[in-house]
Amino acid sequence: MFDHYRHTLEALGNQKGLLGLIFNRSQNKFQDPAKLQRLIVDLINRETWVSMSANVKRDAYEGLLEKNAQDTKSGAGQYFTPRPLIQAIVDVMAPKPGETLCDPACGTGGSLLAAHDYVVKHNPHLTKDQRKQLKAETFKGWELAQATVRLCAMNMLLHGIGSVEAASRRLNKTNQRQDTAATVSIVVADSLAADPGDRFDLVLTNPPFGKKSSITIIGEEGKASRERDIVERNDFWSTTSNKQLNFVQHVKTLLKQNGRAAVVVPDNVLFEGGAGEAIRRKLLHECDVHTFLLRLPTGLFYAQGVKANVLFFDKKPTSETP
Repeated sequence: MFDHYRHTLEALGNQKGLLGLIFNRSQNKFQDPAKLQRLIVDLINRETWVSMSANVKRDAYEGLLEKNAQDTKSGAGQYFTPRPLIQAIVDVMAPKPGETLCDPACGTGGSLLAAHDYVVKHNPHLTKDQRKQLKAETFKGWELAQATVRLCAMNMLLHGIGSVEAASRRLNKTNQRQDTAATVSIVVADSLAADPGDRFDLVLTNPPFGKKSSITIIGEEGKASRERDIVERNDFWSTTSNKQLNFVQHVKTLLKQNGRAAVVVPDNVLFEGGAGEAIRRKLLHECDVHTFLLRLPTGLFYAQGVKANVLFFDKKPTSETP
């Protein structure tokens, strides 16, 4: 059983699509074969997982993620945004069938899943084609940490997003095995490193907080800070090593014309001088910042005392007159 488990992890990690994303570079953490046997035979095998509803399994998994976030409060904010906050943001954004949505710092995929559930709940009469489009073509996320990507991919699989199209293989008309993994909607990459070229109707994100980054962005004015890696983004208004300001600029790029965005930012980040002031002016001029601040209580997902807000804006010029 011990050897079989190890070989199974390797085989699953070599699969294409969502399954390979979940098991990529997975390792056997068990040192004692007896403990592995107890887990599988005495605990896991006693449950009838096949007959258990998808709602039970996905709620259990979300509960595990939330418990882990509470147990590691200092670092959990990097991947786990409290679900009531995500739900409030999604309620304001009100995604509709046919709209595309992305999260350039998706963590465990909470915003993508909440948006999916919102569309299903508020549109009970979706056609078969609309449901297929919702699961396979609507959502896309970027996440830098491989371990977090694994959690996100598993979360999406349990919610049925991409599970048929991305994690399975079907026989085509010539009876050859056809890989349908192209619909995997999670990209393992630094989303700030380049403009992906894709544009979306909605962008919902809670980007990582912090001043420093291994990458400094060069804006259109050509300034650059000394950092290990440098990326040139001509679509950015201003050069800064502040990740939140770079994400605000990146989100604006990702939006289609008349697209809508919601971004969690530190309190007063846009009221700083220098790059913050330049980005604020550009944002107010080129977008409709209709709900500037949704103030969040301190200690919501970071250390006590860190204040945060949610910034809502649409990609369309504000009116010349009030």
